[in-house]
Amino acid sequence: MGKNNLTLTRRTVLAGAAALPLVSILKRPASAAEFNLKYATGQDPTHPVNIRAQEAIDRIREASSGRVDIKLFPANQLGADTDLLAQVRSGAIDFFNLSSLVLATFVPVSGITSLGFAFKNYDQVWAAMDGDLGSHIREQIAKTPIFAVSRIWDNGFRQVTSSTREIKTPADLKGFKLRVPPAPSLTSLFKALDAAPSPINFNELYSSLQTKVVEGQENPLAIISTARLYEVQKSCSLTRHVWDGYWVLGNKKAFARLPEDIQAIISREIDRSASDQRADIARLSESLKADLQSKGISLVEVKQEEFRAALAATSFYSDWKQKYGEEAWSLLEKVSGPLG
Repeated sequence: MGKNNLTLTRRTVLAGAAALPLVSILKRPASAAEFNLKYATGQDPTHPVNIRAQEAIDRIREASSGRVDIKLFPANQLGADTDLLAQVRSGAIDFFNLSSLVLATFVPVSGITSLGFAFKNYDQVWAAMDGDLGSHIREQIAKTPIFAVSRIWDNGFRQVTSSTREIKTPADLKGFKLRVPPAPSLTSLFKALDAAPSPINFNELYSSLQTKVVEGQENPLAIISTARLYEVQKSCSLTRHVWDGYWVLGNKKAFARLPEDIQAIISREIDRSASDQRADIARLSESLKADLQSKGISLVEVKQEEFRAALAATSFYSDWKQKYGEEAWSLLEKVSGPLG
């Protein structure tokens, strides 16, 4: 399915949702459902995360013959990410999709997936996340009041944009003022590469770029496009410096109270949508390159191995190895190859 078809699918889903009250498309009134659950996300309603989550919800309703009614709350309607994490831990909401970078504040090892220049491509990402490393992280999440409902979803590779200099080599980052989210792993990555990272909340990003508080920023292409950052940036370097994913998290006690057949249906359908959403992001990542170029931003290809080698010459990898531990690190290097 190409970009046009994906756009059409989004519009179709959203148009349908706008035209019909939710209760009118249920087989029976929502009050008749045995189980009424809440599913929260932080992304815009048009993001593939929400399109595919709603499809899973519809399939769950159908497969359970209307016994399960899950309401989707996108775009941080029920609170900011940290609030939602607290709510899924307490059971106030049942499901919540959260970036690995943010989950690392609660389950530290989850941040290992966003280690600088660890993954070269998607083949390595899915080999790790659908393999032993993903299993290890899920086990650590399950030691808390929450658990991972499905395989990890995709948030894409992050890229560096700039309004001043083109970033082609590690040397180009020296003294470069760029915004990073409040995530220690990203701050330490760019400090190790001699840049000048500034943690700034996302809602202040556009104005910070516009007023030249910072020269650049880093985000997946989808965010660069939807946040219209091309209006205040000149170039985008395809660094792929960090990959990030979304875990769909559930409250363990609340999920355990559901009948086993309902549990199986929910897990199966959310997992199916994980596969669909991964394919969406892969397609978007390619189509967005042409889209951004048409809006005046130049794309800069870089040699990723040069950046990885520059990092390996510092204490970056050894510092994070000590933090994550030998077990998680060895599972990562099974896929990434030796780091540091």
